[in-house]
Amino acid sequence: MKPRLTITALLTLCGSSAVFAADFNIPMAFEYIAVDGQEIKTSLFNHKSEIELDKGTHKIAIRYNDLVEDDFSDSETNIKSNAFVVTIDVDGDYSYQLKPADGEFVKNPKSFAKAPQVVITREDKGNVSYQVTQTNIGEESFVSRFFSGNDATDLDAEAAVVTGAAVAVASTPSAPVSKPSPAAAATLPAVSATSTTAPVTSSDDAAKAEQMLQYWWLHADEQTRKEFMSWAIKQL
Repeated sequence: MKPRLTITALLTLCGSSAVFAADFNIPMAFEYIAVDGQEIKTSLFNHKSEIELDKGTHKIAIRYNDLVEDDFSDSETNIKSNAFVVTIDVDGDYSYQLKPADGEFVKNPKSFAKAPQVVITREDKGNVSYQVTQTNIGEESFVSRFFSGNDATDLDAEAAVVTGAAVAVASTPSAPVSKPSPAAAATLPAVSATSTTAPVTSSDDAAKAEQMLQYWWLHADEQTRKEFMSWAIKQL
């Protein structure tokens, strides 16, 4: 007589082989850029605070991005850090939390943004195997690009490359690229109208438009933001 698996045994077998998913959480003052080579899109209206991770080693590119009160006025200033990469070993169905190293919130935003120091903890207080690597992947402000003429840094794409790389970020430093100052750029000869230039794609236009909107939104007062939101909703 051949042995038969009971329903209970089958359920136990299926349960033991089920794929688990750990979750990784960040505060509102931080944002995901890329995970394991895949870009993560966020916006002013859609902050992603949690991602799921399966078993294994993962590379997560994150940056500090927050609005803080200006020291000399009643307005707020947007402070951003360069991207930093968290390499973490996930070995169970745990809940991971990223926090500033000096407490629940960033105490000195400007200083913190220069080299973000963070810690990763587990909800069950267990040990976490991780490493934090600082990078030089940053993003010029809209005003800086406007006056310098520099192209916008594709932060998401660069971070995706870093998190998808098999080697450590620190082992592949990049040399800085020299760019002319606004004054020097003004003395350069004009480009001939017949010279061939690469066409700007609609995706490039959309990215630049979003960056301009973000800059405007961060510097608008509350009343202006409400009026804009009212207008935007009517366009849907």
